[in-house]
Amino acid sequence: MNTQANPTEFETDGQGQLDAGFLFASFKNTGTTDAIVNGTILSSGEAKGYPFVGKVYESISYDCQESTLRILHIL
Repeated sequence: MNTQANPTEFETDGQGQLDAGFLFASFKNTGTTDAIVNGTILSSGEAKGYPFVGKVYESISYDCQESTLRILHIL
C-alpha cells in the first residue's frame, strides 16, 4: 500500500515559511533565544504544533532570530 503523506524534518537558523497545503506541522525552538512562528514568540525549549484537522493549512512563516528551529511537517 502506498502512503501519500510525505513527512519532512529539518533544522534551520534562518527565516522562511511552510507553503500552503501541509496537513500537520510542529516547530520546536532548540536554540537559546526566542524565535517567532506565525507571529507568536516561541521561547527556547518551547514547541508549537498545528495538528491534522481534516483539511490543509495556509502558509505559516517563521523567523529564528538568532535561534534554531526544528521543523516537522507533513504534506
